[in-house]
This record gives sequence, C-alpha cells and structure tokens, in this order.
Amino acid sequence: MKRIQILGTGCAKCQKLAAVADEAAQALGVPYELQKITDLKHIMSFRVMSTPALVVDGVVKVSGRVPTVDEAKQLLG
Repeated sequence: MKRIQILGTGCAKCQKLAAVADEAAQALGVPYELQKITDLKHIMSFRVMSTPALVVDGVVKVSGRVPTVDEAKQLLG
C-alpha cells in the first residue's frame, strides 16, 4: 500500500495537490492511504522549504508546486 502525504496548511494549492494525487493513485489502481498534514512542526520535519509538498512512502517527491496528473502518476509509480 502506498502512503501518500500532502504537506501544507490547507490552501487552495494544497487542496489541488490532494485532488491530483488522489486522481493519479486511482488511475494507477494501486492501494493507497492519503493523509493531509497541516501541522507546521510535522511539515518542517520533512525539511521542505515550500508547500504544498507531495510525500510518497516517506520520500518528498515534489514541493512548492502542483504537478500534473500524469507527472503525479510517475511519482507514485
């Protein structure tokens, strides 16, 4: 099971990233758990400099922008 985490404060870009990650994971047909992390201390523990950020299985894949669905599929694959 893939563990997908969205790091951000809940802004519009953070919500968009969650939707893109959800759509990409569903398109791939992989079992996954999607978690939104809004606590700043927890976000800082990932050492990201800007949000939103996409974390897959504990590894930061992208930060500071929202990838396309196709790019997200590659990041989740």
